Amino acid sequence: MTDMAQFRALMLGTLALGVLLLPGVVAAEEHGKFTYDDFERPAACRACHVDLYQQWDQSMMSKAYTHHWDEIEYFGLAVPHSERDPRFEEAAHGCNGCHAPLSYMAGDTPPPRPEEGSRANEAVSCDVCHTVTGFSGDTPFNFNYIASPGRVKYGPKEGLVSPFHETAQSDFIQSAEFCGMCHNEMNPSDIWVKSTHLEWREGPYAAQGVPCQHCHAPRAEGLVAVTVSERRQVAQHLFHGAHDPGKVRGTVEMRLHPDLRQVEPGDQVVFSLQLYNAKTGHKFPTGSAEERVVWVHVEAVDAEGQRHHLPVDAKGFEGEEYTIASEVLAYQDMGDALGLVDFPGVRREQVPPGDRIYRLPYLDPAGRMTIMQWNTAALGPDYRIGPRETKVETYTWTVPDEAAPGQLRVEAALYYRKLPVSVQEFLKVPSEESESLLVNDASTWVEVLD
Repeated sequence: MTDMAQFRALMLGTLALGVLLLPGVVAAEEHGKFTYDDFERPAACRACHVDLYQQWDQSMMSKAYTHHWDEIEYFGLAVPHSERDPRFEEAAHGCNGCHAPLSYMAGDTPPPRPEEGSRANEAVSCDVCHTVTGFSGDTPFNFNYIASPGRVKYGPKEGLVSPFHETAQSDFIQSAEFCGMCHNEMNPSDIWVKSTHLEWREGPYAAQGVPCQHCHAPRAEGLVAVTVSERRQVAQHLFHGAHDPGKVRGTVEMRLHPDLRQVEPGDQVVFSLQLYNAKTGHKFPTGSAEERVVWVHVEAVDAEGQRHHLPVDAKGFEGEEYTIASEVLAYQDMGDALGLVDFPGVRREQVPPGDRIYRLPYLDPAGRMTIMQWNTAALGPDYRIGPRETKVETYTWTVPDEAAPGQLRVEAALYYRKLPVSVQEFLKVPSEESESLLVNDASTWVEVLD
């Protein structure tokens, strides 16, 4: 049994005893336990840690509450849905445990909207991470951190002296479990709607002792603070991830080859595409996988420039229809959140029909695809690409009669989108959230004989 299966069995066993803590309750001892004034403002840290502050300020950690899509999802879907259905009230409060932890620990939930300029806008600030000493329970998930705000700031180095605060060395802040407190999430239906740390734990990087920070906070020579004269190895604080094009590009390596080199019009040729996840220590995509759209598009271009779309060959596994692009509608449960009766939904993905999609479908209680994590009642087939996993897709194609003689080039391109275009348009999210990013490409050729 895998670690994740063992943990799920433990959770189900606990549920049978009636003591499972739901999201928003797991870390209930931290909700309202502190005040905003118990935590330093990031500006105070900037006085000494100039470069690290600038990195953090440009990262998604500093925007976890104010980012446009997070604001729209929270105030446009989660909060109104919780007002219509009390089952989701705790989950709506719990969103802030990771997106606006100061407001959560201050009991200020839901927080004021970002335009009101409250301290919730500090999001995952310096003092949040550097005053966490551990987590409750056996597995980090659902913001079950233990916060100890005060004079002591915890970091990876020993013997540092600061004129502003005390310091203490922490192994925990360097561990993957530190990240898992917010990058694992179980929803009110006991569904793992985020499992990035658990995916890492089951993969090859955990076995080799390579934690999340190795890739997302890599160390480089620099100044810890203006009060420290010598340069040291310092963890970078940009925290590159799903919103960073430079992190996403090249994640998957691609190779493409045909089973024949010379063909005539009317011949059938099979192109095989290998996709190897060479870069991530977890699955790709990960995190809020219900929102991500990763797909591969393949076209053939003949000697005269005529283009032909090649749909992927079906493999026949259960639920495969979710992994092949079509024009079907989905996300109808947004209507439940917004009070729209008989809402028909919007297009599931605006991707050429027949393209292969790498996703984990989230399904609502009615069995429809959803982007609302809190309303997820089941998961579809997990057809994402695991760490160091290779997936092979085939494209069986009959060379058309009108194909021009000469070299016919076949091109494959893998794309990544943070949010489906249809959802972005329906909820009026800035279009940058649904822009297509080229992850990688590959090509091959066959010779079309006259």
